[in-house]
Amino acid sequence: MEQLELKALNGRYAKPEEVISYAVENLGVSKIALASSLSIEDQVLTHMLLQVDPGARIFVIDTGRHFQKTYDLMEQTMLRYKFNYEVYAPESKDIEELVSRLGPNFFYESVELRKKCCDIRKVKPLKRVLSTVDGWICGLRREQSPTRQDMEIFEWDEGNSIYKINPIVHWSEEEVWAYIKANNIPYSHLYSTGFRSIGCQPCTRAVQPGQDVRSGRWWWEDPDKKECGLHLGGHAPA
Repeated sequence: MEQLELKALNGRYAKPEEVISYAVENLGVSKIALASSLSIEDQVLTHMLLQVDPGARIFVIDTGRHFQKTYDLMEQTMLRYKFNYEVYAPESKDIEELVSRLGPNFFYESVELRKKCCDIRKVKPLKRVLSTVDGWICGLRREQSPTRQDMEIFEWDEGNSIYKINPIVHWSEEEVWAYIKANNIPYSHLYSTGFRSIGCQPCTRAVQPGQDVRSGRWWWEDPDKKECGLHLGGHAPA
């Protein structure tokens, strides 16, 4: 894909299905992958992507600290769409060394230590899978948090030197739910108990009505700085 083409696409409101089809066609189905956390957004994109190509790549980073309901949804989704996720996990030696030295709940102690945990459990496995592709699809939306307000549909991920595609970046949460219900897409029942963004169990909790979508993630930290490191460094093509 050429930089000018991506800029032109960012200049208009493209339907997510158009974006996904364009990305698969131009990058190749083996060189693009959807990163799924089993969120409602990623479930929508899983549905869309597998309609474009049933052989598309969809991966999950198994941090080892997910909710059981997340694993249950993985299995349910695989059965529904008849595919298998690519699963990536942290290096056991990294986890063993860190937990042996600092204890199992060290990530609550400081932002630096929490980011260290995210780096080992999420970022390093992510880099392994992204080294095999030329682009990755994400379920990011602008309204999710203050750190995502400037994201575009097509971005250049400098840290990984690949394209980053955010097909539903302009969607509201209401649009996501409407699409899920219209297409009978499976989703985590944690959403029915007050959760609006779901990550690792120790770092995620339900939120109160009216709170920010991601306010339940790392709730003890400054909301303007809450990212795990997976989605830093991208910018729209110049």
